[in-house]
Amino acid sequence: MRRRDFITLLGGAAVVWPLAARAQERVRRIAVLQGGGDRDDPRSQLSTAAFLQALQQLGWTDGRNVRIDYRWPAGDADKARKYAAELVALAPDVILTVSSTSLAPLLQATRTVPIVFVGIVDPVGTGFVNSLSRPGGNATGFMLFDYDLSAKWLELLKEIAPGVTRAAVLRDSAIPTGIGQFAVIQSVSRSVGVEVSPLNLRDAGEIEPALAAFARPGNSGLIVTASPLSLVHRERIVALAARHKLPTVYFLRPFVTGGGLISYGPDVVDQFRRAAGYVDRILKGEKPADLPVQAPTKYELVINLKTAKALGLEVPSSLVAHADEVIE
Repeated sequence: MRRRDFITLLGGAAVVWPLAARAQERVRRIAVLQGGGDRDDPRSQLSTAAFLQALQQLGWTDGRNVRIDYRWPAGDADKARKYAAELVALAPDVILTVSSTSLAPLLQATRTVPIVFVGIVDPVGTGFVNSLSRPGGNATGFMLFDYDLSAKWLELLKEIAPGVTRAAVLRDSAIPTGIGQFAVIQSVSRSVGVEVSPLNLRDAGEIEPALAAFARPGNSGLIVTASPLSLVHRERIVALAARHKLPTVYFLRPFVTGGGLISYGPDVVDQFRRAAGYVDRILKGEKPADLPVQAPTKYELVINLKTAKALGLEVPSSLVAHADEVIE
C-alpha cells in the first residue's frame, strides 16, 4: 500500500471511530411525572427547562444519550394513577416526579424503579421514605418544606394586614399534607389573634361561593396551602382574592407574580436543578436508599406592592426590607 493511500485510510478511520463510538453509546431512559401544572403552564416549563439544563451540564442530553418521557396529570388524581402505570411500564432507569399526588401512585406501581421527587411535604410522615437521612426504599429527593413553615404564613398575614381577625385556610383535605398544614396553622392561631377555618379545595366551581361567603363579614384574610390543585387553580384563586378584597398569603412565588399579595416558600425551580444531580448519580449507579432527602436551601419572601395598594394596605417597611423580591 502506498504511503498516501495509507494516510487517507487512516484519516477516514479517525472520522468513523467517534461516530461508531457515539452509535454504541447506551441511551438511558428518564420518565417525568409532573404534578400541579400542564405542558403549557409557564411555571412547569421553567422548572422543566432548569432540570434539562442541569442535566446537560452533567453530560446528559435528551435525544443523544437519554430519552425523556413526560406525563402531565395537572393535579388530577385519576390521571396521576394512569400515567404512573404507563411510565413504569416503559421500564425507565429513573423517574422524576412532583408532588405527593404523583409520588403516591408511582410507589404503588413500583418498588424497584428509582424515583427522585421534588415538592413533597413531610415525606417521612406520609410514609414515602423511612427517614430523611436514609430513605431506605426506591425513592428520595427534595422536601418542599417542613410543616412548621405553615405557621409563618399566618404570622405574615397578620403582619401585612393587622386588621384581619379571621382567616380561611384553603387546603386539599384529600391529601395528608392538606390536613397537616392546617393543623400547624391552627396551633398558632390563638397566639396571633386570628380565628382560622378550613376551606376544602375540591374543584374550581366550589371555590368562588365558599370564598364569597367567608369574606362577607369583613376583617377576613386567606391562606393558600401547598397542593397540586391550588397550583392548577392559582389564577382563579388570585382573581377571587382580589374580587373579595381578601389579603392572602401564598406558599409559592408564582401566585404573587400573577397578582397575589405575598408568598413565602422555597425556590422550586432550584429544586429541579438539584434533582438533576440525583438523577445523574442514580444513572451512574447509586441507589435512592442511600441518598438523603434534602430540605430547601433557600426560602423566598415575595411581595406585590401593587396588590397591597389595591387592598388599601400599607406594607410595613421592615417587611419590604426583608423581601427577596418586591413587585411594584
